[in-house]
Amino acid sequence: MALLFPGQGSQHVGMGADLFERRPDLLGGEADDVLGWSLRSLCLDGPEETLTRTEHAQPALYALSYALWETLSDRLQPVGAAGHSLGEYTALAASGVVSYLEGLALVAARGRAMAAAADREPSGMAALMGADPDTAETVALARRQVGGRLQVANLNAPGQVVVAGSREDLEWLAEQGPTFGVRRVIPLNVAGGFHSSFMAPAAADLGNALAGVVFAEPRFAVWSNTTARPHDRSRLVETLVAQIVSPVLFSACLSDMAGAGVDTFIHLGPGDVTAGMARKTIPGARVLVISDLADAPPALEALGTM
Repeated sequence: MALLFPGQGSQHVGMGADLFERRPDLLGGEADDVLGWSLRSLCLDGPEETLTRTEHAQPALYALSYALWETLSDRLQPVGAAGHSLGEYTALAASGVVSYLEGLALVAARGRAMAAAADREPSGMAALMGADPDTAETVALARRQVGGRLQVANLNAPGQVVVAGSREDLEWLAEQGPTFGVRRVIPLNVAGGFHSSFMAPAAADLGNALAGVVFAEPRFAVWSNTTARPHDRSRLVETLVAQIVSPVLFSACLSDMAGAGVDTFIHLGPGDVTAGMARKTIPGARVLVISDLADAPPALEALGTM
């Protein structure tokens, strides 16, 4: 069994209502003190445009996903975990590498740094439908050869490839993509070109935030988005800084986990995005979704841990 934690994009107003009632110890005053704003108010009442901002969405998703794990942890015995982008921090906290509040502070710093980088230089992301990784890299390279900065940013699952670039890069892509065999180019509603060189200023800020953190030995392996292998604790700072400017190799993470013997994946947190990625990448795996406490009983019954 392995855990999968969601990344930015899974947030929605109203999320976590049951967790705020059950876990005020994790989602109350101490968390608000770290963040400098009310987690409960923003998650439950919005407004959506404020919750969706990078500096708010990332810590909110981290906090709710961790609280869900902590509430169910005595009935789940994972051998590993992975998270999509910011979800990697949730996975590290779940495994005990950092404490919950340390992780919350790191994710908050990461979100602020990424938001500032996005504000500094306009950029965005787009999904390439009908493109495999080689096609995506060919398209990106073709744009870079004429002075653009288009880069592959997410390899999420078969058929789910995302690129990052400037506004001009994405306009070029919409026009030229079909000539490379891309069936459709779908602009994503994100604030910037995440997991690309557009985030270089954020990487420097994140490195400063990570510098003073003491990492504990993990209770179970956590797969890195950057290497698609379990994290090496001695290189965590280096790998997490690289993650912010490197492609998310989520499909490769899932494949490596399956190769290590994982046959059951459990999405823990708002939404169900990582579950869809797992189903596409590892068709024979059992994939369960626990997005809130109401989802827990049937999932635990399926696992035989009720």
